[in-house]
Amino acid sequence: MSKLPKVSGKDMRGVMAYPPTPALPGAERVDATNTVDLAETERMIRSLISDGVDAIALNGTLGEMATLTIEEWKAFATCAAETAQSIDPDFPLFIGATTLNTRDTVSRMRFLSDLGVTGTLLGRPMWGEMVAPVMDRFYRDIATAVPEMAIVVYDNTAAFRGIIPRSVYKTLIELPQVVAVKYAGGASVGFRYHNDMAHTGTSFPLMSIETDWFPAWEMYGEELVGMAWSSTTAMGPGPVLELRDALQQGRYDDAKWLTERLRWAHEPFLVGQDFMEFAKYNIPLEKMRVNEAGYINVGKSRPPYTEDLVPEVHAQTTSDHVKRYKQIRTEIEARFGVRASKMANKV
Repeated sequence: MSKLPKVSGKDMRGVMAYPPTPALPGAERVDATNTVDLAETERMIRSLISDGVDAIALNGTLGEMATLTIEEWKAFATCAAETAQSIDPDFPLFIGATTLNTRDTVSRMRFLSDLGVTGTLLGRPMWGEMVAPVMDRFYRDIATAVPEMAIVVYDNTAAFRGIIPRSVYKTLIELPQVVAVKYAGGASVGFRYHNDMAHTGTSFPLMSIETDWFPAWEMYGEELVGMAWSSTTAMGPGPVLELRDALQQGRYDDAKWLTERLRWAHEPFLVGQDFMEFAKYNIPLEKMRVNEAGYINVGKSRPPYTEDLVPEVHAQTTSDHVKRYKQIRTEIEARFGVRASKMANKV
């Protein structure tokens, strides 16, 4: 087996979809076992790939990495990997392996490597906040232990108790295993993004969320920001893929219009109103919007982060967001053709 990943940072272009982990009925129960809906998992992966996403990342926060048992995680990873490989053996699939310590993360990454998975979506241990030297050693240890696995670094300030220091970004560019950074946690295209990019350059993209992609592209160009991450694609990827096409084809008036409509659709959603409040209810709110949108049937959230404890006001604004997203799919269909309607409802 090669001791370097199949992909590099320069290969990362387009839209990386971040869908949930589909759950069977009763997954919200404390005594539930084997909760992963593998049939829906297979359908989800096939739908996203056939509809045109460029990469898929699983088992982040929305992917319920924190609440799957090891048996469930292995079953889900195996199903996703086998499905993607049956369509395209080289499709870029990244499966989360975040745990509370280095050894468990390495063990999970070796399992993924044996499955032939492209790489991992990797957060960092967060029981104790990592200072820069500890973070630096963590990434080096991981890359050394499983050198054939590509790494998408998961930079979420709420989940992982702080930012990635710029000194650590200097380390990341030395590791060929690091092919992208999911730039999340309420961060937008601003001073921190600009200064972090000054350290990473063209080594790999600092992926913004789709609603920030156009301003990042406009400022820095495709070579630096050629890939965006999107959990919104789990609601039906059409609008986000239209934005990708507009950017890649240099249709910047269309890209600006699409960004404005996507931002309008997101206005009611809590993530843009108060990120730290959103972080308390991230998993159930995301699953609620995906289920209501109708592209994937992802079931209930697993305990302890369950829908019944979400404040009603947050549930209502999430529903308002979904209604707006459905509206802009119709607008986009009228402006660009059939893609948005084709990808709208598959359940």
